[in-house]
Amino acid sequence: MSVLNEAIIFLIAAVIAVLLSRRFGLGSILGYLIAGIMIGPWGLGLIQRIDDTLHLAELGVVLLLFIIGLELQPTRLWVLRKPLFSLGGLQMALSTLALGGIAMGLGLSWQTALVIGLSLSLSSTAFALQMLGEKNQLLTLHGRGAFSILLFQDLLVIPALALMPLLTGQQSTHTETHYLEATIRSIAIIFAVIAAGHYLIRPVLRQVAKAGIPELFSAASLLVVLGTAELMHIAGLSMALGAFLAGVLLADSEFRHELEASIEPFKGLLLGLFFISVGMSVDLDLVLAEPLLITALTLGLLSVKIAVLCVIGKLSRYTMASALSLAIVISQGGEFAFVLLAQANLLGIIDKKLADMLVVAVALSMALTPPLVALQEYWASRRNLEEKPERPFDAIEDDNPKVIIAGFGRFGQVTARILSMKGIRFTALEANFEQVDFVRKFGNKVYFGDASRLELLRAAHADKAQIFVLAIVNLEASLRTAEIVKKHFPNLKIFARARNRQHVYKLMDIGVDYVIRETILSGIDLAQNVLQGLGFSEDESQRIAQAFRAYDEDLVKKQHAIYQDEEQMIAAAKRAAAELKGLFEQDKTTNIAAETEEK
Repeated sequence: MSVLNEAIIFLIAAVIAVLLSRRFGLGSILGYLIAGIMIGPWGLGLIQRIDDTLHLAELGVVLLLFIIGLELQPTRLWVLRKPLFSLGGLQMALSTLALGGIAMGLGLSWQTALVIGLSLSLSSTAFALQMLGEKNQLLTLHGRGAFSILLFQDLLVIPALALMPLLTGQQSTHTETHYLEATIRSIAIIFAVIAAGHYLIRPVLRQVAKAGIPELFSAASLLVVLGTAELMHIAGLSMALGAFLAGVLLADSEFRHELEASIEPFKGLLLGLFFISVGMSVDLDLVLAEPLLITALTLGLLSVKIAVLCVIGKLSRYTMASALSLAIVISQGGEFAFVLLAQANLLGIIDKKLADMLVVAVALSMALTPPLVALQEYWASRRNLEEKPERPFDAIEDDNPKVIIAGFGRFGQVTARILSMKGIRFTALEANFEQVDFVRKFGNKVYFGDASRLELLRAAHADKAQIFVLAIVNLEASLRTAEIVKKHFPNLKIFARARNRQHVYKLMDIGVDYVIRETILSGIDLAQNVLQGLGFSEDESQRIAQAFRAYDEDLVKKQHAIYQDEEQMIAAAKRAAAELKGLFEQDKTTNIAAETEEK
């Protein structure tokens, strides 16, 4: 069969299966998997060359990681080091111990059990990140946790492969020397990629951009990604990890958006091909021969990883809903399990039949992930519906508000009064019915309802509004509401009130458009009056207050990148205090000079 015929088969299967899957609310990934199963060698047998297809399809994962890298500035990546090693390390350790312990309990040797534990503890980067991206959840609490864990797993693949020969008991000085050389070579190539990103790639892209030929820039973009991935492959590292590193290096460049636009179409097609290839690898003959055993392996894998990840989520102080979302989205086995199991089989650590069954279990766990995610979301929505408030929520009558105000306390009421004065239509929601009854006595129009509930936001016509004012006092409820609005109404601009700087940073993580601390303006206004009381002129005190506000707003943006690192935050606060003092001393000198000139 020609390559063109195979391409046509892939496209027909993908279009039909994905449309049907999306129609039933199961997402595109399950559709691609079903398409792969149907056209693969154990389905209709239309495509036989699985390995060739899988090698090409891996480029989809490479491009996905590059685009994700473009969204992360190096300072933000540095901040991720703690969740990267704490969450990622804990997940790998606990999952390997749990899965390996079960394998030993079934009578397997400790070497075989260790390989099984390591292989199955890995999750699918492509699956998880694609699902989180489709649902706009990459910036949520569980989305960031999942990303940290997946990145740590990718870093651990090469050490895991290096461990394999040592488990056979046949290692030698030659083997140790080989791995030492490979490690040195890997480190050297990583530094070479970093240097090239700064001194070579950006100048080349500038020259390509000056040419003004869009297709040439697309070609250069692909060259950057694939070239970096190949360098990492030569070093024995993950190609996806290399592409991710290239993305991070270009994240703060002027070409970020152009690169993303150039790569996105290729990424979508190749990632779909990757999921189809995984579906093609499901050995249906083996499933039919050992249905109970394959089912037990698949469900056992999912159950153990979900339990471990829920524990990790709770230890990290996630809410139960966030912990469960984290657990389910990365509960499946990963594509690197195929590599580790194949290598273990080649070295004789694990026999071929068991390796084949585990590969099928991993593929089936991927296929089950989208339905599990859909089930978890349905359960969460039903739980919200069943948690009835002390009295029913109000029916919302406004059908065309320009603004929705969530939280009708002192803060929200000020916004509402100004909007009313200008005749701007708004819908106000307040979750405390006692507060609702109180403000209604004074003629305010407000509805009793919880703005964190999707069905209520839809009833309030959030899809038609332009602005969402988030004035909820409770920090967790504020963040939960922001996540839901950002996910389901991405075109609705959020203007939020925050209790403190930590609240500001978390709202910025979610992608809130405008955030202001509830006390900052009143505090600055009071300080301005204090200065006047001390003898400063009104103009001078106003100028000082405005300079402080501008400096503080800029400082919040800078510290957002490091707010999870206490040591860096302390150092940054000390630097900021010194900078602010210097700023006002310079301002004082300038004013004295100006006054001298006037005299």
